[in-house]
Amino acid sequence: MQFDKIKNKGQARLFKSDYMEMVTKTHPIVIYTIYFPVIAFLLYYAGAYRQFTYGKTILLFIAGVFAWTLFEYILHRWLFHMAVESDRARKIVYAIHGVHHEFPRDKERLFMPPVPSLIIASIFFSFWYLLMGWNVLAFFPGFLFGYLVYGSMHFAIHAFTPPSFLKALWRNHHLHHYKHPGKGFGVSSVLWDIIFRTVPRKDEA
Repeated sequence: MQFDKIKNKGQARLFKSDYMEMVTKTHPIVIYTIYFPVIAFLLYYAGAYRQFTYGKTILLFIAGVFAWTLFEYILHRWLFHMAVESDRARKIVYAIHGVHHEFPRDKERLFMPPVPSLIIASIFFSFWYLLMGWNVLAFFPGFLFGYLVYGSMHFAIHAFTPPSFLKALWRNHHLHHYKHPGKGFGVSSVLWDIIFRTVPRKDEA
């Protein structure tokens, strides 16, 4: 996915309808307001009604965060940057992620909007429940927390100057946008870029 000219100002219009256009945008606070209460409720329910111990809850939560980092990498590398041929498929990929590459500083499209986000979250909760039963009550909050960290990091990378200890993540993501879209797929972590050898070289910065 490459654009002849990346636009650092403005934003794309995806729909003719003003209402449809509005629901493609969101602010981090909206997403935090939705998901932090869900995380708190699931963890409370796990302890109060399913008698999860603190140790079990912490281990499952950490496993959920770790699972998110792998999912984030897979999603970004093989779905968001999928090579497609048809015009319809190109439009879909553009709406999902291409628009962000063309307008990387559009702060209103750095988090997934609430409606599709909730639908996808419900699907993933169901998937993990089928896979691990009630352990999902502590695992899925970790998975959601990983998503919130990813989204927050992504927002910060495009909106703020990096603190010194996070400069490597900022550099990798900006190289992904402006020079090497085939590298630097990790946003909240470089772990899977290291494992799959897709870390942009330092001398390319």
